[in-house]
Amino acid sequence: MVELFSEDRSDLKVAVIGGGTGSFTLLSSLKDYTEQIAALVNMADDGGSTGVLRDELGALPPGDIRQCLVALSRVPEMRDLFNYRFDEGSMKGHAFGNIFLAALEKMTGDFAKGVETASEILNIIGIVEPITLTNVTLAMQGRDKKVVRGEYQISDLDFKKNKKPIMWLEPEAEANPKAITAIAQADIVIIAPGNLYGSLAPALLVPGIGEALSKSKAMKVYVCNLVTKPGQTDGYSVTDFADEVERMAGYKFLDAVLFNTEKPDDLLLEKYAKQGEIGVNLDENKLKKAHYIAVGANLVSGKIWKNSNSSDPIGASRTLIRHDPKVTIRAIMELYDYVGNL
Repeated sequence: MVELFSEDRSDLKVAVIGGGTGSFTLLSSLKDYTEQIAALVNMADDGGSTGVLRDELGALPPGDIRQCLVALSRVPEMRDLFNYRFDEGSMKGHAFGNIFLAALEKMTGDFAKGVETASEILNIIGIVEPITLTNVTLAMQGRDKKVVRGEYQISDLDFKKNKKPIMWLEPEAEANPKAITAIAQADIVIIAPGNLYGSLAPALLVPGIGEALSKSKAMKVYVCNLVTKPGQTDGYSVTDFADEVERMAGYKFLDAVLFNTEKPDDLLLEKYAKQGEIGVNLDENKLKKAHYIAVGANLVSGKIWKNSNSSDPIGASRTLIRHDPKVTIRAIMELYDYVGNL
């Protein structure tokens, strides 16, 4: 790749679409380059602490929103506070930030307003926007015609080789106008890595999002997952992941795909929480024929990431292999320079 990279990116407007961990990882480094960031967050999470708050309070899901707010916060003490999980009593497993966001929604009657207030308190860089404000549930129909509902249920479901599952949101969602505007105004739109069917699907399935991505003049780049998910994406290649991203959005909108070329070391693989998760196939011949630019790099973080309160079922903790945020964001910036100079 041509070396055109400049450290000054303050002029760039970047929108990041995804869920919790994947978006958090990228946002934590993206904020070092530009303050014009829009984190657009899926709103179908119903597991862990978030699921309990949705069930008991009727609140919109705060968990992924909280992670993005924390990633963009300028105040270390507030980041720690919002991520703090209670480890005893009736609130065991709940993150303080989740409870805080749910309380703001109840107090104001407006989840979006609550997110704005939390953004001010955390003094974040950029904005965090729910991709929809409709109280949605993710649904999927398998080959047996049985319908499964709930992101938490679907994210750990064995599809039994049910490739390209039929998925939708209930009720039909309305896109947050601010999310549509952020996509339209962006110079770069990043589809973050994450659970393909449990995290990205509920963002891309929102009516109007795929059309906005198709119309946007931004460079649209998908950061492909590092490993496959047992029972769901077994055997998937980089092009399989990218194809599914576009299928769920309803448009062939991608300009570029960034993928990992290096296998995580044995120590990381041994410590990975779930068995059967292996590196994504590179399928180089298909990548050469793709309608998007495909770029590979060593994107694996050498650090073993671990969520707090690993014994807590509500916290849904696990050891993770993650993208190196600094390397990944730098690769995206170099790719933007390269595409702009073709």
